[in-house]
This record gives sequence, C-alpha cells and structure tokens, in this order.
Amino acid sequence: MSAPLLQIEDLTMHFPVRGGVLRRQVATVHAVDGIRLSVEAGQTLGLVGESGCGKTTVGRCIVGLYKPTAGRVRFDGRNIAGAGAGELKKIRRDLQMIFQDPFESLNPRHTVGEILGEPFDIHRIGTSADRAARVQALMERVGMDPGAVDRFPHEFSGGQRQRIGIARAIALNPRLVVCDEPVSALDVSIQSQILNLLLKLQQEMGLAYLFIAHDLAVVKHVSDRIAVMYLGKIVEQAPAETLYRNPLHPYTVALIAAIPEADPFRRKVHPLLGGDVPSPLNPPPGCRFHPRCPIAIQRCREEAPMLKAAAGGDHLVACHRAGELRLPDTG
Repeated sequence: MSAPLLQIEDLTMHFPVRGGVLRRQVATVHAVDGIRLSVEAGQTLGLVGESGCGKTTVGRCIVGLYKPTAGRVRFDGRNIAGAGAGELKKIRRDLQMIFQDPFESLNPRHTVGEILGEPFDIHRIGTSADRAARVQALMERVGMDPGAVDRFPHEFSGGQRQRIGIARAIALNPRLVVCDEPVSALDVSIQSQILNLLLKLQQEMGLAYLFIAHDLAVVKHVSDRIAVMYLGKIVEQAPAETLYRNPLHPYTVALIAAIPEADPFRRKVHPLLGGDVPSPLNPPPGCRFHPRCPIAIQRCREEAPMLKAAAGGDHLVACHRAGELRLPDTG
C-alpha cells in the first residue's frame, strides 16, 4: 500500500503573546496541539470545527505559510516543515491553497491576467504568448469569460472572485489543494456552484483536497473522510458516511444535531451544547471539551483522552465515553 500524499505527524503550532515595554512573552496561544492527519492522492479530507479551533492554522502550516513549533508535515515524502525557501518553491508547484476571502487574497492593483499569469512567471514556464494562452484556458476552465483578463478583482462578484482564486490555485496542475473555507463568504446559491466546480476539477485533474470548513453539511457533500477538530485537537475521524451515521464523540453528535433541517414537518432538536469554545490561551485540563460536554465525568476533567480506533479500525475517536451520547430522534 502506497504512503499518503500528505501526512501530518504530531503537528504543533503555538503563537507567543508579547506585552509590556520590553515586549516579553507573557502567554502562549495553543492553536494546534499534536495532531495527526493524512490525505490520500485524489481524495478529500474534510477538516471541520467551530471558529477558533485551529483549522486555518493547520492549512497554513501545510503550505508553509507558518513554520510549526513541532511535528512534521510530509508531502509526497518531503518534509515541508524543514524545507528551505528553494525547496518550498518547488513543493508549491504541487501544493496550493484557496483562501476564504477572495477579495483579500487577490492583489487589487493587478488585473486578472496578471494574477493568473504570476505562477507561470515565478516558475518560468513558457513564453509570454504561451502564458497568455494558459491564462485564457484557466479562465474558461473555471467558467469565466476569457475576455475579462484585463479587468481588476473589484469589478467581479464574490463568486467570480473565488473562481479566479481557484484558477490561480490550479494553474500549475497541483496534486493537493488546501481549501480554507472556500464557500463560507458566498451566498448559498453560489456556494453550490463553487462546490460543484471543485468536484469537477478534482475528477478532471485527479486533485486531492484538504477541505476546511465549519459547516458539516458542506463538508459531507465533498469529503471522503472527515476529521473533527476542537480547540487544537482532533477529536474524531472517520469516513464521511460513517461519521454522519454513527458519530461517537459528544462534540460531533452536537454538531450534526445542530445542522438545520430542510423539512418543515420534522421536529426541531434543541441544541446539545452551550457556551463558547474556551480560549486557546488557557486550554482546560484533561479533555478540552469537558466544560461543554453534557456527559463529562471526573476522569474527563483530569485525563486527556487519546485518539484511538473504535467501532472499526477506520473510525478514530478521542473520548472516555465514546458512543454514549446519541443523536436525538427527530421523527
């Protein structure tokens, strides 16, 4: 069996908080704490959790925008965390990112043609005429008018700007694309169009995705496997259908129960959770979810659970009481 395309081992990312006249470190933000993930070639791993849980930090560590505090990020056998600038430049031909806000991620002073042509310029691919042709082809591939290459980002709608961001990400035919909340800033009707475009490109190009989102319904639509993240830790991971049919961690159960129900005749379920995610400046001891967990016991407050196989080897969960909280009946 071949090794995963992307393998994350004990990834840790802490950010110092500085204060005072001398700007000394006064605290630490525990954004990511020792997580393990893998993405197979041509597959999609969904990474889901509430805002502030560390999802985006994981994505930025993968593409080399952050240098991890500890751990390894291996892409196609190469350690990104320890790569120098030259090696990272080579890796980024195969590893790209789509950002949440397409307006902020596109240079407002450059035309679309300049934005999409930049990857070819950086890697010195083709002649000037060849690059122009490639830009035109990219525009067509993401459903945009090739004649709009001389326009600026502010002249497009949010959905069109995200299509441009996707075109930039696939310009060099990457093998893995990190999608950081790629539809959360868009209208619902546009979200489905962008998701369908991503699925179409995956099928045509054999892309692998790490799809980061807070909406479990969206993640289910595009993912082969789903990892649930809470306050810097992975609390559950399983094939998408398995996770929705049989969630084992109380946090996952609560997230699924909170998904809006489209059928007006089905009984609504009261939320299973209260409160907010604790501050990563001072994570709670033991299980980090225990202050909000409706079935927490003393052991949960004192001992951090390990992520281990349960209900089958491909279903992992970190919980002392895995499976004891069930989805409520909505019939």
